[in-house]
Amino acid sequence: MTASPNSASEHFLLHPDPPPVDLVRSLSLAGYRWSSTQGHAAGEEWTGAIVSVVEDAERGWLLCRDLRRRDVPLEPLLVLIPGDRLHELDDRGELFDDFLIAPFHPAELEARLKHLLWQVGRGVRPELVEYGPLRLNTETYQAQIEGRPLDLTYMEYELLRFLAATPGRVFSRETLLNQVWGYEYYGGARTVDVHIRRLRAKLGQEHANLIQTIRSVGYKLGQSRWG
Repeated sequence: MTASPNSASEHFLLHPDPPPVDLVRSLSLAGYRWSSTQGHAAGEEWTGAIVSVVEDAERGWLLCRDLRRRDVPLEPLLVLIPGDRLHELDDRGELFDDFLIAPFHPAELEARLKHLLWQVGRGVRPELVEYGPLRLNTETYQAQIEGRPLDLTYMEYELLRFLAATPGRVFSRETLLNQVWGYEYYGGARTVDVHIRRLRAKLGQEHANLIQTIRSVGYKLGQSRWG
């Protein structure tokens, strides 16, 4: 994992004290500075906060409330929360900017922080692949159709991203196997057909025709931007 050019200037306040080891390790590898809630210097300023409510939800939410009540509210504020306690987010939307389910993947943490920093006017906009109602975030490996999240496997995502990157271009099954699965993959062309069928099902009936079959040739997604 490599640090972004501006990451060293970003300083995050972490809760609890001591902060989770995996969080500290991920931030350090990404090049971000951090201080714990009790180990910081008096009067020190931060450019964001990451609050874990995994072990002590009550104190975590109280801290979020305090940070939002400052003369200059601290943002962005990311909350770490277990998947089985997502209901705690209800009616607390004003206390945080985004949440991350614990345990988390370091790449997802870094991607979310980059996105949050961009939203508040710092950092670089996440790289997106977009076509019509389809949006793919190449940093978080998330995909949406008309704002609806798509639950894709890694290879389904890679195939969809490859097609969406050059709309209107027709690819043979052999080309897709080589470019998406790699030259070392020995599966047959049927592998592509199976994944295309699954993608269409997940896109839903309304959008399944985004991926078109070109008889005796292969597949394409949408129409060329060049008409």
